[in-house]
Amino acid sequence: MDVAAPLLTEAPTPGDASRADAPRSTGPVARLQGLDVSLERNGVRSQILHGIDLEIGRGEIVGVVGESGSGKSVMSMALLGLLPESSRPRIDGTLEVAGLDLRTASPQEVRAARRTRLGVVFQDPMTSLNPTMHVGTQVAEKAGSRDEAIRLMRAVGIPQPERRYRCYPHELSGGLRQRVMIAMAVAGDPELIVADEPTTALDVTVQAQVLALLSGMRDQLGCSLVFITHDLGVAAQVADRIVVMYKGRIVESGTTREVLESPRHPYTLGLLGSRLSLDCDRTRPLWALPAEAAGAAPAAGGCAFASRCRFAVDACATTAPALVPLTVAPGDPQSAHAAACLRVAELAGEASAPVPLPPLPPLPVPDRAAPVVQAADLECTFAVRDERGRRARLAALRGVTFDLQPGESVAIVGESGSGKSTLLRVAGGLERRFTGSLRGPHGTDVQMVFQDAGSSLTPWLTVREVLHERLPGGTPREVREEKALAILDRVGLPAAVLDALPGELSGGQRQRVALARATIVPPQVLLCDEPTSALDVSVAATVLNLVNQLRRDLGIAVMFVTHDLAVARIVGDRIAVMYLGRIVEVGRAEDVIAHPRHPYTRNLVAAVPQPGRTAEPLAGEPASALDPPTGCAFHPRCPVALPECASTVVGVQLAAVGDRPTSDVTLRHEVACVRRGEF
Repeated sequence: MDVAAPLLTEAPTPGDASRADAPRSTGPVARLQGLDVSLERNGVRSQILHGIDLEIGRGEIVGVVGESGSGKSVMSMALLGLLPESSRPRIDGTLEVAGLDLRTASPQEVRAARRTRLGVVFQDPMTSLNPTMHVGTQVAEKAGSRDEAIRLMRAVGIPQPERRYRCYPHELSGGLRQRVMIAMAVAGDPELIVADEPTTALDVTVQAQVLALLSGMRDQLGCSLVFITHDLGVAAQVADRIVVMYKGRIVESGTTREVLESPRHPYTLGLLGSRLSLDCDRTRPLWALPAEAAGAAPAAGGCAFASRCRFAVDACATTAPALVPLTVAPGDPQSAHAAACLRVAELAGEASAPVPLPPLPPLPVPDRAAPVVQAADLECTFAVRDERGRRARLAALRGVTFDLQPGESVAIVGESGSGKSTLLRVAGGLERRFTGSLRGPHGTDVQMVFQDAGSSLTPWLTVREVLHERLPGGTPREVREEKALAILDRVGLPAAVLDALPGELSGGQRQRVALARATIVPPQVLLCDEPTSALDVSVAATVLNLVNQLRRDLGIAVMFVTHDLAVARIVGDRIAVMYLGRIVEVGRAEDVIAHPRHPYTRNLVAAVPQPGRTAEPLAGEPASALDPPTGCAFHPRCPVALPECASTVVGVQLAAVGDRPTSDVTLRHEVACVRRGEF
């Protein structure tokens, strides 16, 4: 993606007087001092933000990090003047943004500021964009004219903006929809842009592109950026300074380097310790922050994190620590490294690192006389309509040959539209419109866990009813209860959740219930479709540990779809990489990550965000499955493509010339590339 094109090189559109006449404020672009925010729900008022002190300098990128419920999004809504009126917000303290006091400003002044001085990029553009309007029209509403909208769409890396101007949101990929949101955010030449989890649901390659684009906006526009995320590694890619929040409080802040290299709050240490990387120890369980006990609340005046903190002492239950400066930044006190912990002086160096967990026992060696799933030349196409409403055929799977051995786990990775989920649905019997050969389990011998457990669990059934309905008919009630309690204990949930509805549980708890439901009667094959992509890093680590433990305890085989290579390496014995309906590389997880043989896999590895290393975006957009390229589907984006790649389709074969063939498919490293011997 080209992010070098200037975003704003022309004067504002003449017809947009509000933009042309809006002077830029002086001083910090935002100042929050002693900010308290409380909201009301069902007649109960709760304080969400507690004494937030934060200044955002001009041209600065501030990363705001924390788990769900930490107050990140409420703070962003306060900065934008978008706190819901239905919640009767009560704001105390200082809240000044772009020279405007949002506590005393009129609704008209706040709306004018959002139009001329502020920009926003939300997590899910599908719920932010109007589904009944062309995306170009929506950009033009903010930009002032069609020509300016097209220029901005081109500047943020949208290919063929004149054609996509008349597309509806559902006709674009997730990455393109997010770029439309970014084009709208920069249309008013804003002083401050708030990006609320803008990369959470994106593929790793698209994430790298969006991060590069957001960073480039600051350089080209001189605007400030608040980047909200639950992933410290992602924040490190763009942020000058990081603010860590927990339960509505800032618990640590400082430059990105200081927070990552010398974290001083136990919560920051826990977030870093829970984060996956491409070099995690696969022989041990992932370290994760302990879950918060149900109904747990800090004692009056105590530290909110005390119940989860391995460093807590008695005083933590009664004393709320203040944010203590650890370093002094001359002339810029806001950049000082600070942490709010009674034991901050002790939490330094190796003593504060997570204690490694005991090694995992070896996996049982199953009888691999025959695969539990065996597919040959799978083709799967769907009748759809193209961008102009004409009937078309979408090729989701194109000649996929694949097998899964008993007790084995295979992680399937690739960008959106690569066919991962379709392959999973075909293997699970949920999609029957395919040609080719498929042998595998059926009925209760195959179970599926979806990305969003909240929508896959029946909302009006209690957890007890969800679990009981999976047991064979005629099972006595006392046996049902015994099995339900046993599986809850196996997935780490208390018996108290049996009477809860899915909507009363957290995202991580719902995903555990989904795994409990799928395995209360152990299947031969467990199919997992992105079950951790929307979870906080610590909760995701817990779920991955659970999947690996269920494999060991129950001897089940796993197919695990993900767009995160770090997740794939942890959960998969083998990794299969898919691109536009084909498997382009497959092999042992360590081999695929350490020695990728296909150019696409190499780009996926390079795009993974890691602290201390800038992710490398993959240029271009995936080709459309409605009109796939001839030859190798990746050749239009491939940096090492040869002329014959445009006409030659290569099936998977041994990854390097001279590799020894073996009858054990779990040991083979295969790649679909004419240049396989050169990588």
